[in-house]
Formats: sequence, structure tokens, C-alpha cells
Amino acid sequence: MISVKAPGKLYIAGEYAVVEKGTPSIIVALNQFITVNIEKSNDYGSIVSKQYSENSIYWKRIDNKIIFDNRDNPFHYILAAINIVETYAQSISKKLVTYHLKVDSELDNSDGKKYGLGSSAAVTVATVKALCQLYDIKVSKDELFKLSAIAHLDVQGNGSLGDIAASVYGGWIAYEAFDREWLKQMRSQMSIKDLINHKWPFLRIEPLTPPKNLKLLIGWTGSPASTSQLVDKVSSEKSNKEAEYRSFIQDSKACIKRMISGFYNESLETIQKEIIVNRKLLHKLCNITNVIIETPSLKKLCDIAIKNGGAAKSSGAGGGDCGIAIVNSDNNDIQKILNEWENNQIKQLNLDIHKNQF
Repeated sequence: MISVKAPGKLYIAGEYAVVEKGTPSIIVALNQFITVNIEKSNDYGSIVSKQYSENSIYWKRIDNKIIFDNRDNPFHYILAAINIVETYAQSISKKLVTYHLKVDSELDNSDGKKYGLGSSAAVTVATVKALCQLYDIKVSKDELFKLSAIAHLDVQGNGSLGDIAASVYGGWIAYEAFDREWLKQMRSQMSIKDLINHKWPFLRIEPLTPPKNLKLLIGWTGSPASTSQLVDKVSSEKSNKEAEYRSFIQDSKACIKRMISGFYNESLETIQKEIIVNRKLLHKLCNITNVIIETPSLKKLCDIAIKNGGAAKSSGAGGGDCGIAIVNSDNNDIQKILNEWENNQIKQLNLDIHKNQF
């Protein structure tokens, strides 16, 4: 039997802006995993997951018709991953086989609610990685990222794919999104084999080493959010205020570049300062698009951390899920932050960083 793991992630800064090609972000991989087990079968195949047996799917109404949005249904990511890897396997003359595929997730709570740790990306990466092992396909980190990114885009259709990068490479990373329009065009012009060996425009992934006194605190508000739907809303609204949106992108670029310099220079002060700047920029985006990114619970999470000497903001798409606080590990008020979070129904996710896999 083949068994592989892929870690979850959290956005530290640069979310939303990162969907624009060449715009930087900072992401970290966490030691919570999705595990995919594959075992060959002689007769029939199956996909089984305890956590996803009663998974929710979303729908919307268009012209009085109910349209289901399956982008938050993990089985669709698994099927997309199978399709991409098996297309690639056939292109290099591998014989397809039948198998049982089992998924086990640590990225959801006991009630099946998502923590916002990138479960759809992790299940995509783990499935691709497991199938490559099954078919004895040797892939580099770059190739694993590209195969997983193609599969994920086939389902979600939007997003930066930074969560895929975090799940593949591990550790703290600086990530800039590739040109998705280019990829869309090349899909019809190049084979999967040629595509994953080709340089993708604007794609940039590099490891970051945090200052030794940097401590990451993660709080969960208990309100799961749909990343794909929030990104859709921002995308549909941004054209109404194009100049203001472009200003947001440029300001975010500058902010994240300064923050990356803070990692290079081991300056916790710089990183904390830019976390606060990035939070303000997300408030600006909220005003531009009328999309609620920082919910009242996330605001409370941030305000508590800042009051006690930390720097804090929402993480990822917002609208619920997680917020993060960057604090000095020598800060005596860390426990005060955690106690106040608990008193305000904010659960600390006591997670470590999944080591860098470069």
C-alpha cells in the first residue's frame, strides 16, 4: 500500500492580491495533514473518506435554476487529480491500473467543519503524489506543484494556487502566482508532459527563514468560509473601481516585499509592522468590493493580539475561519492573548510549522 501526506497551510500576508500574476504573498505550511492511501485492486476501484462522507456542497440560483458549486467538495479535487496524473501517465507509456484510494484528514474539526487550512489543496497534492508513486513516476517539487495546480484549477477555476505551493514545498515561503490565462491557452496547445517541463510565466516560489524570536499564533473563529466564493465576489466587484483596485495591488506588492526583507534581515519588528499594514490594506479592499473579509470575530481576534503586543490580521480569504498573530516569543503577554481568545469563543489551533521541504 502507498501512503503519502500533504500539509495544510495558512496565509500570513498578501491574500487576494496574490491572485494577480507576479504579486507576492507569504504562506506557511502547518503540521496538520491530509493522508492518501492507495492500494491496487483487481476488480473495482473506490474513493473513501470518513470525514467527507457527508460533505456539504454549495449552490446558487441562476435564471431560476439551482446550480451546484462543487468547488468546496473534496471528491472533485480527488477526481481532477486522478484525471491529470493518469493523462500524464499515459503520455509516458504507463499502464493504468485499478485501485482503492482512502483519504484521512486532520484539516477539519470533529464536526466536519473546515479550519481554513487549505484542505482542497492538500488533498489534491496528496492524491497527485500518491498516484505518481503508484505509477512509478518520479516528479520534482516543481513538477508536483504544476500537476497539482492544473488539477486544482480544473475544479476551482480561480485563486492563486499558493496553498498548493505551501502543501508541496513546506515551511515558510514567498509565492508569486503564475499567469493563469497563459496556462489556460497552453492546455490546448501542449501535452501535460511538455507543460510541466515548461517555465511558467511569473511563477516564483522561494523559502523564507523566520527570525528566531517570531512566534505564530493561530485562532479559529468557528465560522467556515468558502474561499472560491469570496474570491469570486472580489473578482466581480473589482472592475467597478478599477483604479482603486490597482492601487490596492501596488500597495500590497510594496508591503509584502518589505515584509520579505524582514525575513531576510531577521527583523521581527519589520514583519510585525507590515502585518498591520497588510490588515489595513484588506480593510481597503473590503471598502472597494463590499466583501466582508474581517468578520466581527476576526476583528476581536486581531484587537486582542494587538492590545497585548502582537501584530494580527485575518488569514486567507477571511469571512470566517482563521486569523493569525505574530508575536515575540519572549513576550510575557502571550498567555493573555490566548486566554482572551478563549473567553471570546476563539479557539487556538496549537500547530507547529511543517518543516521546509526544498
